[in-house]
Amino acid sequence: MTLKRAAAGLFTGEGAGWRIAGAAMLLGTLAIQHPNPTFNRMQLKDTFSMLPNWRFFAPTPAMHDYHFVYRTLAADGSTSPWQGVDVIEGRKPWQIAWFPTRRPEKAVFDICSEILHVIDKGFPVVVRTAGYRTLTEYLRATILDRGEEAAGIRGFQFALARATGYDTAQSPEMVFVSPYTPLHARAAAAVGA
Repeated sequence: MTLKRAAAGLFTGEGAGWRIAGAAMLLGTLAIQHPNPTFNRMQLKDTFSMLPNWRFFAPTPAMHDYHFVYRTLAADGSTSPWQGVDVIEGRKPWQIAWFPTRRPEKAVFDICSEILHVIDKGFPVVVRTAGYRTLTEYLRATILDRGEEAAGIRGFQFALARATGYDTAQSPEMVFVSPYTPLHARAAAAVGA
């Protein structure tokens, strides 16, 4: 059998439709990965999102990591040092296939994105976002879980810091700092009323 006849057999006979569909999917997937906007037409015609897009960092790669830190306000008016909201766990080999504990990291990213999206509209708008309220309640629960130590805490404050990740040449930069929030929900409701 010649090469020409074998190539012709790929597109005829039993299962030819599946081979043609597979080849079209492969070519379409490769085409939409291209950074040239001309290739975006193929993605626009993909109404059922059948073609995967693996341009993870396009059009702008992530240049910073964002972290939330918080501190508490004691009854005597003193503040604790800043502490990180640590939800990122170390990577393990099996997490290549199974990584359900990555959800808290995604939540931090989503909250950060929501706050940064409205930060230029002022603090009253930021406070009304679901991300801000979620983070406030998470920190309140974290502090209250300390048991007796929480009895001497009046409130807390959190901040959003931007860091360059592994590049330690630049110091982290505070992007957003909240006012002090009362620790107990009743006190928070009274302040909001």
